[in-house]
Amino acid sequence: MKSIKKPDLKAPRFRGKSLSVLTAKTHKEFIAKYPEYSNLNYEGFKQIVMGFNRNLVEGIIENRSGVELPDGLGYIFIGTCPPSKKKNIDYKKSFEFGVEATHRNWDSDNKLMKIFYTNETSKYPFGNKRVWGFTAVRDFKRMASKAYKEHYLKYVEVAPKQKISALFDRHRKKELARNLKPVIPEGYDEFKM
Repeated sequence: MKSIKKPDLKAPRFRGKSLSVLTAKTHKEFIAKYPEYSNLNYEGFKQIVMGFNRNLVEGIIENRSGVELPDGLGYIFIGTCPPSKKKNIDYKKSFEFGVEATHRNWDSDNKLMKIFYTNETSKYPFGNKRVWGFTAVRDFKRMASKAYKEHYLKYVEVAPKQKISALFDRHRKKELARNLKPVIPEGYDEFKM
């Protein structure tokens, strides 16, 4: 077993700067673009955006196939992945016992939850779509993790080297084939040529 030392909590830290889109400037731009909502104050605007995001998160967690984002921005879903090959160290237990301890994910049979975002199969391609990304906020990750521990078999299983766009393309083709109904004109008889 490998011993582990506690980190220096007084050491200097690097804190990256975060960027928030939900600001008073965004509210002013929204009012300038849509003057019919000029009576909407900043707090109301913020509640509407946060409520929409909350509903989106709940939809991603509840639906096995995830959610399609508005305006064709892509899809977000939760997937089940096999355990990682590298060690997943549990630092709290390691510092407590003085020996390196690892997470085992006993709640989900050693499977991992991952939040996937793809915009490859969006209906309306948009410029620079390769630049777009998605990072889940801490509350979303915690809610998803809690739901995953309870119902980990519910979510789509994703192979380690599988392309997510291919997964969605296969699903789209199945839906198309399921909804495809042949158009047969009246009086048609296949035995009379």
